[in-house]
Amino acid sequence: MSVETEVVLDRRRLRRKMASWRILAVLALLLAVGALLMSDKSLSGFLNKPQIARVSIVGTILEDRRQLQLLREIAKADHVAGVLLFVNSPGGTTTGGEALYTALRDVAEKKPVVAQFGTVAASAGYIVGLATDHIVSRGNTITGSVGVLMQWPEVTELLGKIGVKMNEVKSGALKAEPSPFKVADQEALNVTAEMIDDGFKWFLSLVEARRGITAAEVPGLKEGRIFSGRQAQDYKLVDEIGGEDEAVRWLKEKRGVPANVEVVDWKVKDDSGWGLSASLSNLAAGLVGAGVAGLTQFASRDGNLSSLSLDGLVSVWQPAKN
Repeated sequence: MSVETEVVLDRRRLRRKMASWRILAVLALLLAVGALLMSDKSLSGFLNKPQIARVSIVGTILEDRRQLQLLREIAKADHVAGVLLFVNSPGGTTTGGEALYTALRDVAEKKPVVAQFGTVAASAGYIVGLATDHIVSRGNTITGSVGVLMQWPEVTELLGKIGVKMNEVKSGALKAEPSPFKVADQEALNVTAEMIDDGFKWFLSLVEARRGITAAEVPGLKEGRIFSGRQAQDYKLVDEIGGEDEAVRWLKEKRGVPANVEVVDWKVKDDSGWGLSASLSNLAAGLVGAGVAGLTQFASRDGNLSSLSLDGLVSVWQPAKN
């Protein structure tokens, strides 16, 4: 075979390889664009497609800057006609519930917001629901648990058994009180109770103002009892029994959201800044519980128990353990 023939054949092989790489590159680009079209809210916004934004509050509620930023983006998005807030949470920190409540009220000033309660929407989870214009609950949802608590371990006997004694020097008698390293005195308990009472009054005032009821009208409300969805409806703690269909229907029939709009998930942005890998992962895979201050356990969505530390005042419900 002549040199010229070999050169021609090599060039043909090179062209075939280049064509294959071009095809693969185009397919990869189409896959990436398809993933973004299916799961990225920013592209939906770019297309200005009218929609109902679904925001999910699931698991332990904390003050999350990314989640608050997401709500600010929804409030400013002209193509979002209404907001569907899905709540499946036993609560979390009281400040986390407060932050979400404030952000959701800001959204509600610009567009209608409806809540749909899942398996549990209690304590701080109920605070979040109070921020919406209408609450739809399953009949067997666990809700209520209006209250605030603070818990801490007391390990003085344990330390004594292992021969450890804690010493401290502090600026005032109430600094770092209550402490796990000493039995709390009455003064420390009193100031802690005053703080708890202040948070509880704030929570209770939200319920009364947003639901148009008084605490005296709801048996056990001030004691922090829980209610089924049906009981909650009887006491006007929720508005309607149902699920997402009923919540969307309310937006369309009562608040003028166009009948043909779709529900689109809005999620916090990927920390990587690209979002593409997360979108592809969600496309391929289809793609908590209760805690107390200090050392606690919470039930995650799949039912497994994990440990979580919640600092500060806590508004959370969890079943008592034997």
